[in-house]
Amino acid sequence: MTVRVRFAPSPTGYLHIGGARTALYSYLFAKAHGGKYILRVEDTDLERSKKEFEQSQIADLKWLGIEHDEGPDCGGEFGPYRQSERMQMYKDIAWDFVERGLAYPCFLTMDELEVLTEKANSEKKAPHAYHGKFRDLPLKEAKDKIELGEEYVIRFKNPGKKLTFTDLVRGEVTFPEDMVGDFVILRANGMPVYNFCCVIDDHKMKMTHVFRADEHLNNTCRQLMIYEALGVSTDELPKFGHVSLLVGEDRQKLSKRHGATSVNQYKEEGYLSEALANYLCLLGWSHPDETDIFDVNELGELFNYDRFSKSPAMYDISKLKFFNEQWLRKLDDSVIADGFSSHIKSDHQFHQQSSEWKNNFCALMKEKVQLFSDINEFLPIFFSAAPDKDEQYTEAISWETTPQIREYLGAEVAKVSEEFITEEQVTEWMNYLKKELKIKGKPLFMGTRVCLTGRAHGPDLKKVVSLTPINIIKERLS
Repeated sequence: MTVRVRFAPSPTGYLHIGGARTALYSYLFAKAHGGKYILRVEDTDLERSKKEFEQSQIADLKWLGIEHDEGPDCGGEFGPYRQSERMQMYKDIAWDFVERGLAYPCFLTMDELEVLTEKANSEKKAPHAYHGKFRDLPLKEAKDKIELGEEYVIRFKNPGKKLTFTDLVRGEVTFPEDMVGDFVILRANGMPVYNFCCVIDDHKMKMTHVFRADEHLNNTCRQLMIYEALGVSTDELPKFGHVSLLVGEDRQKLSKRHGATSVNQYKEEGYLSEALANYLCLLGWSHPDETDIFDVNELGELFNYDRFSKSPAMYDISKLKFFNEQWLRKLDDSVIADGFSSHIKSDHQFHQQSSEWKNNFCALMKEKVQLFSDINEFLPIFFSAAPDKDEQYTEAISWETTPQIREYLGAEVAKVSEEFITEEQVTEWMNYLKKELKIKGKPLFMGTRVCLTGRAHGPDLKKVVSLTPINIIKERLS
């Protein structure tokens, strides 16, 4: 049996972090077992589904390194891979259920549903307690009402029995017979509902495993009923794995109030795809070697469902930044230079520097940033005559030795004709200040720094000065 796992996003927005994790788990599981990873687009919400969102989601998945074997953009033997292109099949199956007595047309209006729901609530019953009014209406009468133009939905008849399955993460799960009522499978506008078309597609596309977030666990109750109606035996059911819920630091479901939640946002902010995939992988799964930093594409057979956690996974931006920092430091300086360049304004002096300068700059700064975009905080140290002062600048500039340092350095810098000062020159100047002017310790090092860089703290002083254009330093000392 070939393992077949799918990710089925709805193209109603950008790819959510939670969806990206589900896609990643599905992809890694398929690859670990020599199987197929399939992308299916669930676009039955015609009003909100947009082509640009579909394209964006596919691009973001590929950016993360998640490449599908079958999908709407590459085809496959089980297509089409957009639900909007499979509508007639859903309608035919819904009416087949009706003809077989497994479902029925329901003519309850929205006003009637509201009244019945209020009645159920007042009697402390489940809201669906009275939704079966047309359950036993003879099919001929139902068809006559439809012929007369009455609006209807198609409801599935709950067989009224306990349903049990074994979840790959949760273990044995049992749903009581009255957990749901007769639920809608086809809306009044002819559109199928999620739990109905999802099962049909998974069955027709021969999915062997389905991974999704824990919040979808209750959907399995309805889906098991649909599978049974389709004639799928227990042995033929796909194996379900409901992975831990993603939560914010307040332990609530991850949402926009916790910060960026779409992959597109993280891409634009300068995160590395390897870092984001690495971090997402560990939000609900643990590496058998207890390793944190790893390439997800090198996991191979190490990735399996026995390492999934049941507990909610806390999404921590600071940890993601740490992961990004570790991955950034692995890159070649030339690659880092390109990354920095993409987040610096096009007219900035940075872009005018030589390749050698950029490589030296990156070698120094890659230890100071977590994201490519962070580099903008440090650029004034190199390119501004008056960078924003840090906390100890005022203290250092007021020391009685600092004016002496400024006077001496001003005279020495004025003699420099090259575009940049060398590290050796800085060493010579500091030795003179120490030996001849008897300035030592903190007054020497911090005083020299505030005179040459405009700040009391920062990266290695000699390297910073050697990367700062001479005209900038002259302005600082003037």
